[in-house]
Parts: sequence; C-alpha cells; structure tokens
Amino acid sequence: MEQHYKLFRVRELADNDESFIKTLAEAFLEEVSVDAERLKKAVAEKDYHDAYQAAHKMKPTVDLFELGVLDTLIEVQDWGKFTKTDVDITDKLQIVMSAVDKALVEIKSDFNL
Repeated sequence: MEQHYKLFRVRELADNDESFIKTLAEAFLEEVSVDAERLKKAVAEKDYHDAYQAAHKMKPTVDLFELGVLDTLIEVQDWGKFTKTDVDITDKLQIVMSAVDKALVEIKSDFNL
C-alpha cells in the first residue's frame, strides 16, 4: 500500500474520513486515467494546446496523491503551453505515464475498486 502514491495530503484534506478518502481515490481513477490517455494522444499528435490542457488538469491530482512526478508533468505541460516544437518530450511523458499507471493499479488494488 502506498508505494507509488501517498495518502498523507489526501487524509489531511479528508480529515481522515475513510469514506471521503475512498471517494477521492475513485475520482483519481476516473479522472486521471482519462486525462493521461488524452495527454498521451496529444503528445503523439503534437497537439500542443491539448497536451497543455490535459497536463494542467492532471497537476492538482498528481500533486495531491504525491506521485513524485509533478515537476516532470509541469515540463510536459510547458512543452504544450509554449509550443516547444524543437523539444522531444516523449521521455518526460513516459516518466509521468509510468508513475500514473503504477498509481492507478495500486489504488485500484488498495481500495478494491
């Protein structure tokens, strides 16, 4: 439990209300999985605007669950925001996607979702 994410800030936000913590975990699974796929597609298609929007939307949740890749996600976001056509962001994207995928699997397991 909590190898690829941390619940410290989630517990603090939820005031240790286990039902609310589970609701936040469910929201993480629903929202982040969709946003991550959107981000992956946008980067592959060099859709800078959509990449920026998807990464920007993911930031608060990635930060709240402390996936450890917030700075890398911000780099991906800025790639889109500033249309960095001369930068290959795929390595950074892979780091973010790996962390998200591991957290998704672990949260599903930990919360029996």
